[in-house]
Amino acid sequence: MKIGIITGSSGLIGSESVTFFAQKFDKIIGIDNNMRKVFFGSNASTEWNTQKLVEEIANFEHHAIDIRNVEELEKLFSKYGSDIKLIVHTAAQPSHDWAAREPLTDFTVNANGTLNMLEMTRLHAPEATFIFTSTNKVYGDTPNYLPLVELDKRWEIDESHPYFKEGIDEQMSIDQTKHSLFGASKVAADVLVQEYGKYFGMNTGVFRGGCLTGPNHSGTQLHGFLSYLMKCAITGDKYTVFGYQGKQVRDNIHSWDLVNMFWYFYQNPRQGEVYNAGGGRHSNCSMAEAIEMCEQITGKPMNYEYSETNRVGDHIWWISDVSKFKTHFPEWNWKYNINDILTQIFNSTIIKN
Repeated sequence: MKIGIITGSSGLIGSESVTFFAQKFDKIIGIDNNMRKVFFGSNASTEWNTQKLVEEIANFEHHAIDIRNVEELEKLFSKYGSDIKLIVHTAAQPSHDWAAREPLTDFTVNANGTLNMLEMTRLHAPEATFIFTSTNKVYGDTPNYLPLVELDKRWEIDESHPYFKEGIDEQMSIDQTKHSLFGASKVAADVLVQEYGKYFGMNTGVFRGGCLTGPNHSGTQLHGFLSYLMKCAITGDKYTVFGYQGKQVRDNIHSWDLVNMFWYFYQNPRQGEVYNAGGGRHSNCSMAEAIEMCEQITGKPMNYEYSETNRVGDHIWWISDVSKFKTHFPEWNWKYNINDILTQIFNSTIIKN
């Protein structure tokens, strides 16, 4: 039997992974205890997605396990053992602001939880492929010291810089920079996944995401930029733009495109490999540009306000260079761009509400 385990299985990337890999594996086991509701309130609950997956996917099995609970993880991994061929670890505390309020919870979920998953894999399914959704925040605020140029609706990097063509690659240092506590806990997890690959010879891959997005995102003010923006555009709730004149740039990758990267890696895995994973030059926007697109899609003006106070450690300009992944897996490419993503989020939000 071929089994896949997916943590954070009711979240954006987790649920996309469940749907994707359920078509390729005999059984998919989801681990998700709806901590997103604890982090961000009832509006961010993923319970609706859990029910949807259980009802619609026959070979899906859901477990409400906290990844900090080694005993419960041990029971699950020991039950299936070497039948486990893939672990997609997406469960996390994902907010800068929330991490600063509860550092112990943030670190134990992000770092200790990842260590627990790695150790269970090493002990019970060492031949499995372990995929980790890291973040571009492991680079801290170093990108903010690039030679940036302020344009009419966005910040951009100077055309003479090597990053102008494709974006930021994996050679950027993660040292001597302000990460935020969230970024620090993800750095710890990121390095652990690399180390289990290189030290123990396990098949592990780290995917440092840009803006991960899509129609299944339960967006809130503290996390889920495009999803929450579109939600506000539809409802008329006030959206707050934090700093940088609203010209900060993010690349946006659809959850399906990211999970398709996982699929390519699973078929030909490496040990302790690291990839930047985002929309690149193919799919990116500034906050100001995203607001304009939401207004065009909804047909009504956006209700928003501007705050001069930017979030600590926030990036002014981020575009991921995915050239390394494309070199290793040349058949992979994006399927969705920023307009596709926002339209899907709009349609999904309308249906939910």
